[in-house]
This record gives sequence, C-alpha cells and structure tokens, in this order.
Amino acid sequence: MGCAGNALIETPNIDRLAARGVRYTNAWCQSPICQPSRAALITSRYPSEIGVLRNFGPDMNAEWPTFMKQLQAAGYATANIGKTHYYAKGLVEAGGSVDMRDMEPQVAKFGFDHVVEEFDRYVHAMDGVTTPYTEYLKGEGVFEIYRDQIRSIWRLTEQHWDGVTSPLTKEQDLTSFLTREAQSWIGAQSPDQPFFLQLSYVQPHVPLMGDPEWAAYYSGVDIPRGSQADKFENEPVWADYLSWCGHHAQSHRLSDDYVLRGARQYYAMISLIDECVGRIVSQVDALGQLDNTMIVYSSDHGEMLGDHGLMAKFNFYRSSVQVPLIIMPPGGCSARTSEALVELVDIGPTLIEAAGAEPLQNTQGQSILNHTNGRDYLFSEIQKQSRRDVAPTFRAARDQRYRCTIETTTNTICELFDLQRDPEETQNLIHDAEHRDTMDQFRERIAAKVT
Repeated sequence: MGCAGNALIETPNIDRLAARGVRYTNAWCQSPICQPSRAALITSRYPSEIGVLRNFGPDMNAEWPTFMKQLQAAGYATANIGKTHYYAKGLVEAGGSVDMRDMEPQVAKFGFDHVVEEFDRYVHAMDGVTTPYTEYLKGEGVFEIYRDQIRSIWRLTEQHWDGVTSPLTKEQDLTSFLTREAQSWIGAQSPDQPFFLQLSYVQPHVPLMGDPEWAAYYSGVDIPRGSQADKFENEPVWADYLSWCGHHAQSHRLSDDYVLRGARQYYAMISLIDECVGRIVSQVDALGQLDNTMIVYSSDHGEMLGDHGLMAKFNFYRSSVQVPLIIMPPGGCSARTSEALVELVDIGPTLIEAAGAEPLQNTQGQSILNHTNGRDYLFSEIQKQSRRDVAPTFRAARDQRYRCTIETTTNTICELFDLQRDPEETQNLIHDAEHRDTMDQFRERIAAKVT
C-alpha cells in the first residue's frame, strides 16, 4: 500500500482510509494459509483450538459461534460477497457437476443473511463447476477465453507462477464483478437497519493475472525484489519443510525477471481492488452513511512474491504472516500509525464492541477499539500439508524485537530473528548461545498457547 511506504503502487482509496483511521504495522494472521486463517477470523479462536490447521481438511462447522452471528442477534443484516473457504473438502471430492450457488445456504449458517460465494479462479476452469461469476462470463460471451487462460497457467504446473494479463476487460474482472454484487446489496439495505458486509475479494492471489488496464500501467515499473540472503544452516525438520515450500513455489524458476513479471500482475490486481474499494466507500458516502459506518481493511495472509526464494505463503516470514490492517471509525479520525501487536482474531471482538453486540465467549480475540496497548506477543501456526496422520506442526511467536518458530511435535526450535537488527529476517540465531534465554522464553510462550 502507498500508505505503508510503497512509492510504486497506486492505492489512493485505501490510503484515504488510512488517512482517516488507524493503520496497524504489526498485525499477524493466525495461520499463513487460507482456511485456517479464515476460521480463526470468524471465531476469534486459534486454528488448533477448532481443528483447522490445513487447507482442504474437514469442512468448517456451521454450529461454531461466530462474530457474524453475534451481529445478527444484535439486529444487523449481514452478507458475505466473495470468498469464504469455510468448506473445501466437499468441493474437491464432489466430482461431476457442482453448482456453488447450491452451497450458499450452508455458508449462510455461519451468520449471513445473504451470500454470493466465489472460491477462487481455478474452480472457474474446472469441468462441471458453476459459480455466479462463470454464469456472468457466459452471458458476456467471454467464458471460454477466460477458462482457457486459467488452464494455461494451472496450479502446480510449471506455469503456476507465470505473470500474464487477463483476456477480460477491467469491468469483466472478478474483482469488479464482486464489487457490483456488493453495491447491489448495499443499495437494497433499509436505512432503518444496521448492516454488516464482508466483501472478500479473491485477488490478489494466484493465478498472477491482472486486468489489461492496470497491467499496462505496471508493465514498465521496476519492482524491487525482497531479500534472498538465506545462507544459514536449518534444523532438519525445518529444512525439510522449506524444501517442500520451495517445491510448491518452483524456486528453480524464480529468476529476478520471472518474479518481476508476476509482481507487476500482483500490483495490478491490488490497484483494481483499491479502485473498487473507492467505489464502495463513495456509495456509502452518497447514501449518507459514511459517518455511521466502520470500515476494516485486512487480509487472511500475505504473499512471498519471490522473497527468500519463495512464492505463496505457508511460513512465518513477514511477507507471509503479516497482514495489512486499517480501521476507519465512523466519521473518521486523525490519521494514526500504531506499532501495537494485534492479531486477526481481534477483528471480530472489535466489530462486536463497535456494534454493541454480545461478546463471543472463550475466545483468543480481544477488541482493539479504544485499547491501544496491543499484545505482549503474537502467535501463528501451521501444519505441513500431508496425507500422514501425524505431520510436523510449526508454531511461531513474535514480540516487539524477536520472532521465533518451533516445530512442536519434536519441540525443535527452527528460527529466531532479531527484528530490530535484522528486519529482513536473514540471520537465523538459533545456534547463537547468546540468545538461548530468549529461545527458552519463546518456548514457554508457544507452549502456553497450545496446552
């Protein structure tokens, strides 16, 4: 984001949210992967508590208490438009014909009165799968060229991380489609009833495919690549895991030019999201509700985008585990940047407090509304994607100075970084006797979170 110091990217509308709100510079997701992170967001509980540590594991439980249900109970109309990833197993195993619109009632049980569900752009090219967006593209007469483009850069193939330009116009892009769906729902709301909308854009996400207008804008931009200086010796369990991450990222293909082509498309996707955020905010303003509306901008995880020789997420480097978080209160406030340590599980309690709803019980989240001190340390966890019953489980914590990763089935310390002296996380200190006490402290902190 421009407001976060990126001088190359165009995000004027998101920047305006930051100019009228609080931008948190140290926000973590609870798992650097989609489904566990989203489960934590809606329940304000950690992934291990609710048994969701992987993608494509058991579907999430619609009986869980969620912050959306608390808002419903307080009289709010609620909607989700875009990705939820509350289920996955059923989609993958269903086979034959799958109409994702039939799954919307199941998603609604998590606390939504209205649902427009889009999983990702790969499902659009799967035989037999129908979504609201595929039906829209068929009506536009462009579904086949879009499907063929997605298939040409299919996930886990050699072309997985290719940066390409979409054959669709900007207004036909999935981000624009979801924005129109959101605007339609907002426009239909009664001024006498409060509402909550979760507008969850699928992008920016692989495939790295931006719309033609924004892709052209970034076509000549030289986007610098992040740190590559990982020369330290890793513990075997972590070395094996990073090898898996590298295989998924196809690290052998990640030349500077190759990463740059993908980064340009990634920036293009972000700028279209920014443009669409502007449309939503302008609509709420035109309805006379901007002084009565809290806006939260965040994400379920980050993207490595070539940093440390990796793509995707799955790890606790800053590019993967740190997420943007901007909160603009009703009517706005003086711009403030906060270094407080906050987590994604804190968003639900914050919205609940702002709405005057009943709080969730027995959760890890805490409202950050009018509470500026933040946490003593942050926590995140992930389990290796594996068919084995017992797979390595990695957990990380950070305070204002250090970040530490532990594989908790063997109690192996895998990483320790001094974020003040080494913000790019290039010097792993686990073999440095000087930091043994620090590692012991983190071992205790992480153990306290999982027992």
